[in-house]
Amino acid sequence: MKNLYTAHATATAGREGTVSTDDGQITEKLSRPGSGQPGTNPEQLFACGYAACFGSAVAAVAKSQKIELSSAPEVQAEVKLNQDDNNGYFISAALNVTLPGMDAAAAQKLVEAAHQVCPYSKATRGNIEVKLSVNQNPLKAAA
Repeated sequence: MKNLYTAHATATAGREGTVSTDDGQITEKLSRPGSGQPGTNPEQLFACGYAACFGSAVAAVAKSQKIELSSAPEVQAEVKLNQDDNNGYFISAALNVTLPGMDAAAAQKLVEAAHQVCPYSKATRGNIEVKLSVNQNPLKAAA
């Protein structure tokens, strides 16, 4: 295994505190979802990271398969904080990839392939529900 990059972040006081990276690129106040207080939350941060990573995976797979995209892929991520029947918490995610002008079947295959190589998809596979769609059309089966 070859390490390509290591991120370092520190959170203080949980969901009502702050989070920052050691290089100072991110320093954010945190607030509980729906609290109306200023600040972001872990679900928003996860959604941003997953959307960015998945978009790069789509572009990388397209390049490796010599698929010319008419524009950079846009990925909208929805990350939900859910509560189960035992008052436990879990997250779920949905990703919609916008690939204008691409044949629907080819776009689905590209997104399915990206889902196999995206590090966030690999990390969540089997742990949380992830729904995929392309141009607002749900994929038949997301693994």
